[in-house]
Amino acid sequence: MKIHVLEGRLAEHMTEAAVFVHFSGEEIPVGVSSLFDEYLEGAVVALMRTGDFKGEKNEIIVSYPRDNFPIKRILIAGLGKRSDFSTDRLRGAFAKAAQHLRAINVTGFSTVVTLGCDELGISREAAAEGIVEGVILGLYQYLPYKTIDRNDRRQISSVDILVDKDGLRAVSAAVRRSEIIANAVNFARDLVSAPGNDMTPTDLANEALANLRGKNLTCSVLDEAKMKELGMNALLGVARGSHEPPKMIVAEYRGGKKSGKPIAFVGKGLTFDSGGISIKPSENMDRMKTDMAGGAAVIATLRAASELSLPVNLIGIVPATENLPGGNAYKPGDILRSLSGQTIEVMNTDAEGRIILADALTYARRFKPLAIIDLATLTGACIVALGDEVIGMLGTDDALKSQLRKAAEITGEKVWELPLGEHYDELIKSDVADYKNTGGRAGGAITAASFLGKFVGECKWVHLDIAGPSWFEKARPYIPKGASGVGVRLLLQFLRNFTAEKQ
Repeated sequence: MKIHVLEGRLAEHMTEAAVFVHFSGEEIPVGVSSLFDEYLEGAVVALMRTGDFKGEKNEIIVSYPRDNFPIKRILIAGLGKRSDFSTDRLRGAFAKAAQHLRAINVTGFSTVVTLGCDELGISREAAAEGIVEGVILGLYQYLPYKTIDRNDRRQISSVDILVDKDGLRAVSAAVRRSEIIANAVNFARDLVSAPGNDMTPTDLANEALANLRGKNLTCSVLDEAKMKELGMNALLGVARGSHEPPKMIVAEYRGGKKSGKPIAFVGKGLTFDSGGISIKPSENMDRMKTDMAGGAAVIATLRAASELSLPVNLIGIVPATENLPGGNAYKPGDILRSLSGQTIEVMNTDAEGRIILADALTYARRFKPLAIIDLATLTGACIVALGDEVIGMLGTDDALKSQLRKAAEITGEKVWELPLGEHYDELIKSDVADYKNTGGRAGGAITAASFLGKFVGECKWVHLDIAGPSWFEKARPYIPKGASGVGVRLLLQFLRNFTAEKQ
């Protein structure tokens, strides 16, 4: 799909469809009175007065102007109440609009951002970003394995965004940024959606090597022999039950000052998790291909950071393995000596994510990072606590958590803080080793984070449990059913805010 930013008036622009947004309880869609001739404005007002369209959130209506008008269709998407407006509502509205137009076999449409932004209360750059992200994310489909009717698939091939002369440069830059960010999310979605037989640890490492290269961006992969040499026995212990060799993906982006400390992103990379000896129920086990969503987000974020030329130094670390109940698999009661030298008693082999992250977090400390942020589909307990749309956030640095909250408000990727404390640490103390890998049912998301905290040393650290929003069984406006790519936009917005504050 091509997105063009053009100077001009929408009323004079030849297009298959023009898209507008509308607040419920108001008479005219945003920008219409400023853009159209008397005839078209009257037609839109008449449409509003029919009562067929109320402008509720995600509501859609299409009308057809007279034959000689350059616009063949007018689509109006509802935003709900003006008092509830956010850029996230704009994303959702344009996602639903693009999906509807694709469904009726429209191949291209147009909209405008310069005029009407005062009515929305946001800048034209923010409006452009919301529009583009909504369209690209909303039109996402994972179809590489679908062969039937492949040639008959409908798609939107072009979107024209019209601006006035003064806004052309700024809106063009905003559109370019948004394309990079949205395409990074869809790249993460592709990685997570891939079946386990085609997304092994080796495949994930190869994807990282292929995508994490370019200006100021490098990627390397530690193999099993190197991990043994280093003493990554926690990761290697989890990997023992699989014939697929584990990999440790290590990426570096150097966009900041040479002497600047990096921010480290660590992502869980379980390419398939059966639970190991503590095997999961068969129901929904197919979804365990998604247990590498944190790792996918880290890889996609570093790729986008490089494409955006963000002035910051980053480290990306993804421990990748399968967790299977093979004859050589690690067992409940085993004790593993981690890279840090600390020992872990295995109480449940299905609590493997925190074990592999123990070595990854320890390895991240070698880069002397400014901060560590890890993302992991870590616990079902977090879903029980927060539902399937909210990221659980825990950590040791209040300023870092505050920065992530600000990024979440902009992106719509919601975070909610859960507590840490010494009384939770008591639950993961082992009688025979330093720590055990589960602390029981009570506070499961918190004790999992407490465990991770034992391997970050004195680094500023935040843990993001993305178990809920990494995969949706029901589509949201710009998140189709399936892999969401959660975390990518959140981390990139965090980095954009962080670099803006430093300038």
